[in-house]
Amino acid sequence: MSSEISRITTSPDICGGRPVIRNLRIRVSDVLDLLAAGESRESILVDYPYLEDADITAALEYASAAASHRVIAAE
Repeated sequence: MSSEISRITTSPDICGGRPVIRNLRIRVSDVLDLLAAGESRESILVDYPYLEDADITAALEYASAAASHRVIAAE
Protein backbone atom coordinates (compact mmCIF):
# COMPACT_ATOMS: atom_id res chain seq x y z
CA MET A 1 0.00 0.00 0.00
CA SER A 2 1.45 3.37 -0.98
CA SER A 3 1.28 6.38 1.29
CA GLU A 4 -0.61 9.52 0.37
CA ILE A 5 0.89 11.62 3.16
CA SER A 6 2.96 13.64 0.68
CA ARG A 7 -0.30 15.42 -0.19
CA ILE A 8 -0.14 17.14 3.20
CA THR A 9 1.72 20.44 3.01
CA THR A 10 2.56 23.29 5.34
CA SER A 11 3.49 26.87 4.61
CA PRO A 12 3.58 29.86 6.93
CA ASP A 13 1.61 31.75 4.26
CA ILE A 14 -1.28 29.27 4.14
CA CYS A 15 -3.66 28.83 7.09
CA GLY A 16 -1.07 30.06 9.54
CA GLY A 17 1.26 27.16 8.84
CA ARG A 18 -1.26 24.50 9.79
CA PRO A 19 -1.21 21.26 7.77
CA VAL A 20 -3.35 21.54 4.64
CA ILE A 21 -4.23 19.42 1.64
CA ARG A 22 -2.00 20.08 -1.42
CA ASN A 23 -1.44 23.76 -0.60
CA LEU A 24 -5.18 24.31 -0.84
CA ARG A 25 -6.76 26.29 1.94
CA ILE A 26 -8.46 23.28 3.46
CA ARG A 27 -6.85 22.14 6.66
CA VAL A 28 -6.29 18.52 7.56
CA SER A 29 -8.33 19.24 10.69
CA ASP A 30 -11.27 20.37 8.53
CA VAL A 31 -11.35 17.02 6.73
CA LEU A 32 -11.00 15.13 10.00
CA ASP A 33 -13.78 17.16 11.61
CA LEU A 34 -16.11 16.34 8.72
CA LEU A 35 -15.33 12.63 9.02
CA ALA A 36 -15.78 12.74 12.80
CA ALA A 37 -19.18 14.39 12.30
CA GLY A 38 -20.26 11.39 10.23
CA GLU A 39 -19.81 12.78 6.74
CA SER A 40 -18.97 10.15 4.13
CA ARG A 41 -16.03 10.43 1.78
CA GLU A 42 -18.50 10.75 -1.07
CA SER A 43 -20.35 13.69 0.47
CA ILE A 44 -17.08 15.47 1.29
CA LEU A 45 -15.93 15.08 -2.30
CA VAL A 46 -19.23 16.48 -3.57
CA ASP A 47 -19.07 19.47 -1.21
CA TYR A 48 -15.38 20.09 -1.95
CA PRO A 49 -14.95 19.17 -5.63
CA TYR A 50 -11.28 20.25 -5.67
CA LEU A 51 -10.48 17.45 -3.19
CA GLU A 52 -9.67 13.93 -4.30
CA ASP A 53 -10.31 10.68 -2.47
CA ALA A 54 -6.57 10.31 -1.91
CA ASP A 55 -6.62 13.64 -0.05
CA ILE A 56 -8.98 12.19 2.53
CA THR A 57 -6.72 9.17 2.89
CA ALA A 58 -3.77 11.52 3.35
CA ALA A 59 -5.57 13.38 6.15
CA LEU A 60 -6.26 10.10 7.92
CA GLU A 61 -2.66 8.96 7.50
CA TYR A 62 -1.43 12.28 8.88
CA ALA A 63 -3.70 11.99 11.91
CA SER A 64 -2.59 8.43 12.52
CA ALA A 65 1.06 9.41 12.39
CA ALA A 66 0.47 12.36 14.72
CA ALA A 67 -1.42 10.20 17.21
CA SER A 68 1.20 7.48 17.25
CA HIS A 69 4.04 9.64 18.56
CA ARG A 70 5.43 8.02 21.63
CA VAL A 71 5.02 9.85 24.90
CA ILE A 72 7.57 9.36 27.64
CA ALA A 73 6.24 10.00 31.11
CA ALA A 74 8.33 12.18 33.37
CA GLU A 75 8.94 10.79 36.81
